[in-house]
Amino acid sequence: MKIHFIGIGGVGMSALAQLHAMGGDSVTGSDRLINKGYTDLALWDYLKNLNIRLFPQDGSGLDKGTNLVVLSSAIEENNPELKKARELGIPVMHRADLLAQHVAQHRTIAVSGTSGKSTTTAMVYEILDHAGKSPSVITGAAIMSLQKKHHVFGNVYKGTSDLLIIEADESDGSIVKYHPYLGLCLNLRKDHKEIDVLQGFFTQFVKNCKKTIVNVEEDNLKAVASHAKTFGLHCGDIHPENIRADGFGSDFDIKDQHFRLNIPGLHNVSNATAAVAAALECGVDLQTAADALEKFSGIARRFASIGSYNHIEVIDDFAHNPHKLHAVIDAAHLRGKRVLAFYQPHAFASVKMLTPEFVENLSQCIGKDDHIWLTEVYYPGGTIPEGISSISIYEGLKHNGVNASFNPCREEILADMAARAQEGDILLVLGARDPTLTDFAKKLLAAVRHEQQKKCSCKECMLGNCCMAYRK
Repeated sequence: MKIHFIGIGGVGMSALAQLHAMGGDSVTGSDRLINKGYTDLALWDYLKNLNIRLFPQDGSGLDKGTNLVVLSSAIEENNPELKKARELGIPVMHRADLLAQHVAQHRTIAVSGTSGKSTTTAMVYEILDHAGKSPSVITGAAIMSLQKKHHVFGNVYKGTSDLLIIEADESDGSIVKYHPYLGLCLNLRKDHKEIDVLQGFFTQFVKNCKKTIVNVEEDNLKAVASHAKTFGLHCGDIHPENIRADGFGSDFDIKDQHFRLNIPGLHNVSNATAAVAAALECGVDLQTAADALEKFSGIARRFASIGSYNHIEVIDDFAHNPHKLHAVIDAAHLRGKRVLAFYQPHAFASVKMLTPEFVENLSQCIGKDDHIWLTEVYYPGGTIPEGISSISIYEGLKHNGVNASFNPCREEILADMAARAQEGDILLVLGARDPTLTDFAKKLLAAVRHEQQKKCSCKECMLGNCCMAYRK
């Protein structure tokens, strides 16, 4: 079977493409990033190693031999590849419908929620894998242990059992298409859609599940699954006790079993608790779950340390909605004296819908000694609304007295952040989808190094070298 994926660079799309290539199908794909000149990404190299052929998003990858075209909700009706597929009479399927087929063929654990899906999915996978259950996983972010152990890009792995762990995406309503063995509901906040619409999606999702585990502390989920098993940070059938959080992780107990999690933030304690609850439903004991989570090294671009210099650390993170931003900045406060944050929104619709929520959450977590820089919304291409700018978030923050700046030029922001950085600071690079953000974070660290060397008056640094005092 020959399958073509429109927008193969998306993490969910690339995962399905990999899965089908691993299963023996002939796979091709296209992406706007290729049109824009991003031809040397690590993902492209890995997909090519799986014999996946890549094309610009202009229709050149489609022919009469193509049996199926797969797309996501990000693809507009006037997309040239969608138009060509219809001209050629090739069947077109939404990504979620293809994923739903895989869900139906497995004993699937589907992880849902506004925030934390990728991390929790990875945690469930790690626990079940450590327990010897050989699960498969399809997720929206690269799992670090998969990259190390299996030499893959890290967001998909095909195990040998009937167990499958996936993310159930609510943003486009595709969550209602899945009928899993176990549904895990982490949280429900306004994002992409209004609360009442999202509650309708989650209500149907829960009805589709054979078993459900719900965060009992989430008010918006209480009406969704009143008879489900529960977890929470402070109460529920499964919940942690004696939480001790630091800048590098947390210690806690669940039913007298000690856990150590080596990624920071209370939000990750909640994610881990959800993962433990799911693992227990699959017959895994608490000791095995604890051992797996202590070894858990995280997923790509979730509080990923780029490096540090003179005790100034640069962290790269995928956070992009109001509650994720709040959680990551809170975690950074556990690690550093103050936080200097750069945030690039990635979705015009989110800025339009959620500006009040962005302002509220950032006003709560940006301290009086912190500073946040906002730049313009990332534009990946395609049809976008007119007149929407992240300057609306900046204006709301300034009205609330938050230390904030707005600049459409990222290089100027980089120079300003590096110049202001002091020993003990955490510098955050926040945002989704843009493949250049990690490189931006690396440039920021280099700029910090340069600025710190300028401030050192020793002979070596005056000559442009790095003295031993700053090699940290």
